[in-house]
Amino acid sequence: MPVARPADEEEGAGYNIDYIFEPSAEAIYSAILPDYTSSKLIIALAESFASEHGSRMIAMGNATSNAEEMVDTLTLQYNKARQGQITRELLEIVSGAEALK
Repeated sequence: MPVARPADEEEGAGYNIDYIFEPSAEAIYSAILPDYTSSKLIIALAESFASEHGSRMIAMGNATSNAEEMVDTLTLQYNKARQGQITRELLEIVSGAEALK
């Protein structure tokens, strides 16, 4: 347990602290240890779940931004191809009109 044992002698105090436990120190320790262990396990699991959730949120954010970038790129390619087709059709119409003159 992360509880430090009190020092036998404080700096310059020159006295010894003796604690009296009722019930015994072993009985208190055996009563506290299971609860302490289970609380540490619960905390570790909660931190693990929070870490996993955070990782999933970051992954989904990255996927969303990649998808938006891909949509923008494909939209630009589509618009360029469409504009090229319109320009080609206009050139054919003008060429046909010039040929008839």
